[in-house]
Amino acid sequence: MIRIAGLGLVVLVLAACSGQTETGGAAQAVGAAGTATTPGVAAATVSFGTGDQLSPKDPIVVKASGGTLQAVTVTNPQTGNAVEGDLSPDKATWTSKDHLRYGATYQVVATAVNQAGAASEQRGEVRTLKPAGVATPALFQSASGDFGVGLIIGLKFDHDITDKAAAEKSFKVTSSPAQDGGWYWVGKREAHFRPKEYWKPGSTVKLETTTFGSPIGGGVYGGQDVSATYKVHDSWIAKADGKTHQIKAYHNGQLVRTAPTSMGKTADTPPRGATPTFNGTHTVLGKEASKIMDSCTYGVCEGDPGYYSAPENWNVRISSDGEYLHENLKTVSVQGSANVSNGCLNMNTENAKWFFDNFNVGDVVEVTNSGGPQLAINNGHGDWAISWSAWQAGSALRG
Repeated sequence: MIRIAGLGLVVLVLAACSGQTETGGAAQAVGAAGTATTPGVAAATVSFGTGDQLSPKDPIVVKASGGTLQAVTVTNPQTGNAVEGDLSPDKATWTSKDHLRYGATYQVVATAVNQAGAASEQRGEVRTLKPAGVATPALFQSASGDFGVGLIIGLKFDHDITDKAAAEKSFKVTSSPAQDGGWYWVGKREAHFRPKEYWKPGSTVKLETTTFGSPIGGGVYGGQDVSATYKVHDSWIAKADGKTHQIKAYHNGQLVRTAPTSMGKTADTPPRGATPTFNGTHTVLGKEASKIMDSCTYGVCEGDPGYYSAPENWNVRISSDGEYLHENLKTVSVQGSANVSNGCLNMNTENAKWFFDNFNVGDVVEVTNSGGPQLAINNGHGDWAISWSAWQAGSALRG
């Protein structure tokens, strides 16, 4: 504890996390003596609650001892920005209300008035911890617009997370109506959240983090928090069967359309071989009214056997590697009887346009009997292919 003569004032830095000792450096305070105009003003004290550097999520607290605060200014000299704060009703305490920065030194200037009306000024420094790294989260799914019942939400960090449990404790998802759900870690930087079953139509889902200022392993701390609110619209679910070559569309559980289709071919035919559609639950990722379908996007480029580049209309994307529901006039004669495509679900103009108009991001396309492998979790939104028990085991807080 450092004592500085001259002013009845206490600057308190409240450091609540013992884990801050990961930084290896103790917090320091440097104060200049204040000047009292009336003898008898109590000594000023600058102290830190734990001796650690201050977490930037904790407030700077300035207290007057034997008087009241007249003015408090806290400035980050690296940016020149002032920190906002609130004065208590009795004017004895000032508490910052802004998030502080990592690895910053804040200059504190406080003026207090003693019971005799004499004013004196105190200056000092407050230093925040400097982590080994800052892992900032971003939303896996933008919250713009509304979404289908297959909506997958989550977070992507820009650093590896070594203490996933600590990070996951700072994630919060609430839904109205309430629904059972859980987190699943996809690698070292990404975590997804889904309910046990599809979201209920009309749900509101809120995702928020409180990771900022908290240690999440290896000296890394959480970056700026994020939050988002998602609106779920009516249930739109398509069931595509590679054996019957039909797509059936259900709106809120009622069958509203049946369309013949041709999925990806399973026969090992030249020049490209088998190109089956992935089995499993897909969700709509986006859509484009017109698009050039180019095989070079997956490595079969001009001059290679099986190369193609063709304009297609009414394209509804359902996987990251290029599966779409779309119009294909070249396969109309076999739609409903054979699978001959390069992996997409082909339809005629009328049916393709209908799906384009009615299916949107997060709506569900369940593919069965395609002859292809299971859609992977990192190939669009393959999260629904994972059983609920396996999904729960993918949480860092399991057990």
